[in-house]
Amino acid sequence: MSAAQRLAEARELLAEHPVVDGHNDLPWALRQQVRYDLAQRDIAGDQSAHLHTDIPRLRAGGVGAQFWSVYVRSDYAGDEAVSATLEQIDAVAQLIDRYPGDLVRALTADDMEQARADGRIASLMGAEGGHSINNSLATLRALHLLGVRYMTLTHNDTIDWADSATDEPRHGGLTDFGREVVREMNRVGMLVDLSHVAATTMRDALAVSVAPVVFSHSSARAVCDHPRNIPDDVLALLPANGGVAMATFVPKFILPAAVEWTLAADENLRKHGFHHLDTTPEAMALHRAFEAERPRPVATAATVADHLDHMREVAGVDHIGIGGDYDGTAFTPSGLDDVAGYPNLVAELLARGWSRADLAKLTWSNAVRALRDAEAVARDLSATRGPSNAVLQVLSSKQGQAGL
Repeated sequence: MSAAQRLAEARELLAEHPVVDGHNDLPWALRQQVRYDLAQRDIAGDQSAHLHTDIPRLRAGGVGAQFWSVYVRSDYAGDEAVSATLEQIDAVAQLIDRYPGDLVRALTADDMEQARADGRIASLMGAEGGHSINNSLATLRALHLLGVRYMTLTHNDTIDWADSATDEPRHGGLTDFGREVVREMNRVGMLVDLSHVAATTMRDALAVSVAPVVFSHSSARAVCDHPRNIPDDVLALLPANGGVAMATFVPKFILPAAVEWTLAADENLRKHGFHHLDTTPEAMALHRAFEAERPRPVATAATVADHLDHMREVAGVDHIGIGGDYDGTAFTPSGLDDVAGYPNLVAELLARGWSRADLAKLTWSNAVRALRDAEAVARDLSATRGPSNAVLQVLSSKQGQAGL
């Protein structure tokens, strides 16, 4: 089969089994670039000069469901983090209201299937970082009522109850309150997302959670030794849990040669007064100037496929998915430049001998099944116990006394 034939087959497969993408940072990009003025970034048309994401490219990429990240930076704290998260949730609601022919609010696995049947893109939300709940289980429940269907336990910084992968550990994983957060997420039906967390936090959460977990945008540490990726022993725990690891496309997490280059590029941004995650035109101009002097190692669809091959081998084909992290990264792989690129990844996997049945699990079925299973767990748990009103300070005090 020629490359053109594989690409045509990939597009045909995605028409039937579209991509459920675990993580897209369009809401934050809209906040940064135009403060949610959607008329300035009308995604009904081509926004490739500014964004990785617009509706024509989502359609071209075969995306059938998107978890929109309602991320806020982890240096936001307390009520500022909560209010900024609410603004992000409101931005997703505005997008859905503005483009009803293409986007539809989805809260359940059934909603996702109905959206697919109707030819619309199921729009779900994931909160990226436990700082967004300000140590309040009531706030966690409020986010769930507003439609948030997963929460990443940390972002880049360790928080009061969970260690991050990219910060100094303080707890050895989860604290007692952190375990209570996981239990309450199980009870309400919010998926526990373990991207960004330390490996110790991953293991603690898997030991506590009775519902499937997800990694909304993480790849294999055995293929690229970056702390944002998933160790093999954790991947091996997913079959018993029912969880799904969704491979990311971020070059610095998937291509070893890109790690050192990105550290230097990020430092160049900070030196000029920009946050290292900034993707505004001004920040990208600095990146391009840096790249002109020091060429950037370029990942490809084959790089991502290497991770998926490994993740399938360790976790099994029923426990893998895709989480591109578009509009949350300055750089993307060649061939996966934006949300139109998913067919190129599927074509690469077809070339490696992946079956249509396995690809349908990767793109659609696994993520839908994980949410459906989490909903079933929540129904059982909510029938036997009420909301938790645990308080961080009380549990922390008890935990400290137990250690004496």
